[in-house]
Parts: sequence; structure tokens; C-alpha cells
Amino acid sequence: MNNSKDSKPTTRNHKATITIRINFEARINTRLPRLEPETGTAMILGSQGDDMAKTTHLIKLSAGTESVDSLMDWQGMRRAQTEDGLPRHITRMWPRREEEVLNGGSIYWVIKGLIQCRQRILRLDPVTGADGIKRCALVLDPEITRTAAAPKRAFQGWRYLAAADAPPDLPGSRAEEEPLPPELAGALAEIGVL
Repeated sequence: MNNSKDSKPTTRNHKATITIRINFEARINTRLPRLEPETGTAMILGSQGDDMAKTTHLIKLSAGTESVDSLMDWQGMRRAQTEDGLPRHITRMWPRREEEVLNGGSIYWVIKGLIQCRQRILRLDPVTGADGIKRCALVLDPEITRTAAAPKRAFQGWRYLAAADAPPDLPGSRAEEEPLPPELAGALAEIGVL
């Protein structure tokens, strides 16, 4: 070691190697890995200590719907329900990410250019139309949960919606408030007030 005034203390570079074991679902997750001291292996774990299953939502335009109340009215009609009385929405495409959608996923409804509410997806039922084509019935929880308004441009069919991108539910105290006119709610959402 050099003791001159101009010299800088030397440091040693230590390299450590750890093995990271991440499954496919966890690789996409934003949680930090937990290090297992016995093996030196890092794993991304859920709150239960099991490998974390991912939740994915769907987003869909509610064509012809004027408000959340009119969506409720439509779903109350017998032709919009399954044989067990639950509301359903029939779509041409079966979600390829079925397991993620059924792991607590919801369908977020876009009404008048705004995401305004959501419903939990309970199951997917195969249905065959009068034309003989097989389709998918999204069987929904009858409870509709209002969400913070979020603007969304028009699109065809349904899309996947990551849980991190989904608007939050309105608090219970605000869920029963009279909704703002769609144009005003959209303008406020665009500037980040809602």
C-alpha cells in the first residue's frame, strides 16, 4: 500500500453470483424478488408465498349504452342473461389468456368514450349462435362497480387491460353520486382532475 498524500485508498472488487429463478408470470410482475438465504435463489412470491398468478382484465366498448344505469337495465333483460340468471356478454373470440382473466379479472366498460365501470368475470361459457358459429360468453358478476372516469378512444372488439392500467374503483361514498355529464367527465379526466 502506498502511503503518499496523493494516493487514493484502494478497494477490492468482490463479485457475487446469485441464481435467479423466475417463472413466466412473475417475469412480467413488478414486485422485487425475495432472496432465499439457504440456496441463494431469488424468487418473486405472492402474499401467500406461492408463485404469483397474474390477473388480466378485459376492456370493451358498451355500444349503444348511454350510461352505467342503461348498462344495468340491458343486463337485467332475460336475453342478456345465462340460464342461471347471471349477466353475460357474448363475443366472437375466446380469450387466449383465460387463466389470467379468470384469476380475479374484470371487464371494464367504455361508455361514451370513458371507462366508467367494471364487472368481475366469473367464467367463460361456450355458446353456439343460430349461425352455427362457436362463440364465448363472458359470464359476469351482477354487481357493477363504478370506476374513476378514464378517457378511451373507440376500438373494435375487446382488448386485454393490464391491472396496473385499470382505473381505480370509486370509493363507496362516491359510487352513488350523480355522474357528471360524459363530456365534462372526459375533459376533467384528460387533464388529470378525475
